[in-house]
Amino acid sequence: MSTSSILPVGLTGLGSERAAEVLGLIRDVPDYPQPGVTFRDITGLLADGRALGDVVDSLAAFAAGGVDLVAGLEARGFLIGAPLATRLGVGFLPLRKAGKLPPPTETVTYDLEYGTASIELRTGTLQQGARVLIVDDVLATGGTAAAGVELVERCGGVVVGVAFLLELDGLGGRSRLAGHQVDTLLRVES
Repeated sequence: MSTSSILPVGLTGLGSERAAEVLGLIRDVPDYPQPGVTFRDITGLLADGRALGDVVDSLAAFAAGGVDLVAGLEARGFLIGAPLATRLGVGFLPLRKAGKLPPPTETVTYDLEYGTASIELRTGTLQQGARVLIVDDVLATGGTAAAGVELVERCGGVVVGVAFLLELDGLGGRSRLAGHQVDTLLRVES
């Protein structure tokens, strides 16, 4: 069970009681993957079909303006993004870690809390002007999400929003996404 507290957020579609139940399925793992970092393990949420369905339905509300594709950030963004795309009746676009896709690819390198990483998109996958909602599980410092935005835009897509299950308040991730619609279902103290 999570030890975090829920902070007030806008209308999430979950309601405060259900939000607390969903948050209770997310486990804090201190000092993982390295000392000083708290990993948010969503395995319990993924294993609860009703909760996962509620999360996907609530995230679907963030696509109210219409999207052509949902892009999920590897790897946990795939687990939320693919069912969200299905729910919306649109395609799913995996934004993969470097070296996981066959060439040709477009690559963006970015900083993490504990190092650097790169994500890729196979060239030609995204149609020019496609409206894309980027999805991931956690917004922390915003580096991965900002790289996803850069990658989608570089490949000709239009990012209509960036949506997260959980936002770690106080880490400044939202500011890295300035100029884009950012929506989260839950916000917790970092």
